[in-house]
Amino acid sequence: MSLPPEKASELKQLIHQQLSKMDVHGRIREILAETIREELAPDQQHLSTEDLIKALRRRGIIDDVMKELNFVTDSVDQEPPSSPKQPGGFDKQSTLKKSNIDPTRRYLYLQVLGGKAFLEHLQEPEPLPGQVCSTFTLCLHYRNQRFRSKPVPCACEPDFHDGFLLEVHRENLGDGTRMADSTTMLSISDPIHMVLIKTDIFGETTLVASYFLEWRSVLGSENGVTNLTVELMGVGTESKVSVGILNIKLEMYPPLNQTLSQEVVNTQLALERQKTAEKERLFLVYAKQWWREYLQIRPSHNSRLVKIFAQDENGINRPVCSYVKPLRAGRLLDTPRQAARFVNVLGYERAPVIGGGGKQEQWCTLLAFLCRNKGDCEDHANLLCSLLLGYGLEAFVCVGTKAKGVPHAWVMTCGTDGTITFWESLTGHRYIHKPVNPDEPPLTEQPKPLYPYRTIGCVFNHQMFLGNCQPSDAVETCIFDLNDESKWKPMSEEAIKSVCAPGATTALPPFPPLCASTIDASVTSNEIEMQLRLLVSEHRKDLGLTTVWEDQLSYLLSPALASYEFERTTSISAGNEEFQDAIRRAVPDGHTFKGFPIHFVYRNARRAFATCLRSPFCEEIICCRGDQVRLAVRVRVFTYPESACAVWIMFACKYRSVL
Repeated sequence: MSLPPEKASELKQLIHQQLSKMDVHGRIREILAETIREELAPDQQHLSTEDLIKALRRRGIIDDVMKELNFVTDSVDQEPPSSPKQPGGFDKQSTLKKSNIDPTRRYLYLQVLGGKAFLEHLQEPEPLPGQVCSTFTLCLHYRNQRFRSKPVPCACEPDFHDGFLLEVHRENLGDGTRMADSTTMLSISDPIHMVLIKTDIFGETTLVASYFLEWRSVLGSENGVTNLTVELMGVGTESKVSVGILNIKLEMYPPLNQTLSQEVVNTQLALERQKTAEKERLFLVYAKQWWREYLQIRPSHNSRLVKIFAQDENGINRPVCSYVKPLRAGRLLDTPRQAARFVNVLGYERAPVIGGGGKQEQWCTLLAFLCRNKGDCEDHANLLCSLLLGYGLEAFVCVGTKAKGVPHAWVMTCGTDGTITFWESLTGHRYIHKPVNPDEPPLTEQPKPLYPYRTIGCVFNHQMFLGNCQPSDAVETCIFDLNDESKWKPMSEEAIKSVCAPGATTALPPFPPLCASTIDASVTSNEIEMQLRLLVSEHRKDLGLTTVWEDQLSYLLSPALASYEFERTTSISAGNEEFQDAIRRAVPDGHTFKGFPIHFVYRNARRAFATCLRSPFCEEIICCRGDQVRLAVRVRVFTYPESACAVWIMFACKYRSVL
């Protein structure tokens, strides 16, 4: 296999560095001198190359070099395929394993050396070999790089042993041809965001912990190596409770020429914290003043859903504007509507609460939402708004209520022609807003709202926050002229920017990039289809019925499933005529055809089958009795970024009609 010239020179440089580090040249010179003294007879004029290599091999030099130059082909399990150059991992002695490490760049090698005190799993027995068990997965994000550890079985002392190689000045901070020095790196305030996910035996995910690791202590440690003990706290209501401890080792590569004093590092971190705290205090003072003014307009405003701050998974109050930021999906999503479909297929789950007593407040940071692959309506709305802003639309998150006064969040876009469009992030549906005029005579025909929203308290994005100060907060009568301060009370954009702009405060987690799906759609479709065939056959057997599958009929259902997904993504229906024609040809005269399509956002065949049986239409097909009954099932999995999936299933049967 030939290497491109730049790779070959890079590889030579790495080998040269390693040989210099081991002082191989010095050792070879010593052995050559010794060999010449011992083995060169007076009548011999020279030693052959073979003789010298034999001497080196005999003394173990070649073995040592090969051991140290331990190049392997597998890389650290990391996700983003879109970045042009991904760093790899190297083992505990910092021996290089990957040849695509840029020798002119500075890297931080983070090793997780195990966990302990995960007391919730104290009683769990050791999993037997081959037994399916719950697992922990650690996800990391640092300066546009994302990593995921290998899943390890849940235990009191989980066996985490993973290394992650993080490029420190990835976002063009400083000169790309020059390696970042200690002082430059001290000014990089981005933390390493670590999210711990638990996956149970059914594939359901739970957010266990979310932690921001301050890595810069390594800049003041001896040899640029430091060991840390990280205590992970729970999420939501358990944010004050420890869930476990991780042992972490940080190491700079290449090693630092000069380390900073620990005092300098601590002073810098303290200054940043102080600056952030001051900005947050000033914003809080401003927000209180803004709220007082808002209540003075109309005392009834007190009952409106005007949400200025929201708690994240760690129980920290953040301004809502900090949960939204223009997010580009690279080449993973092509259109705003496709982005809406992607957000819609991420799972919906209300924030868990222990005991009764209403809804638990929890707006997740984006990494926690993406790694868990599910979240509440606010998480979906924040992500969709961020993606629509990335596509250049004027998008806002709306906070209000649905029917029966249930609090809800959705997204709104304002067209340049004044068109207001609502986007429901949980379903992917879009609605055009046409306001009802309450002052019109009773017989005047008014537009009927199709959207499920009842009231609206405020709208916001990464730059603006506006409180609804119209006489009524009903969505149907609302005028969305956001520049009219008599209808919408704005917050100062400067005040919002001081705490929500990128890099404004160290407390703000940066947004991670989206990752391409790791799921093979064809293989997964096939697996689910085979499992469903088995489940249907077993179910019919229990009813005393035989099952005959017709593969051709199953295949004919594919276009319908593709058409349904296309319609969900584009709102355009296409291809139905061909499907109808093919089915008419496949069903002989005197026979009846029945089909039942259904859609899921998970890949658990047994759970999907149980849901299907709850539908009388589907049960009628699966339990069909009659003459010449032929059954068909087709599964089509459509993959989206973050390994989110839209799973379409269609059951069908044809049988001879007997009157």
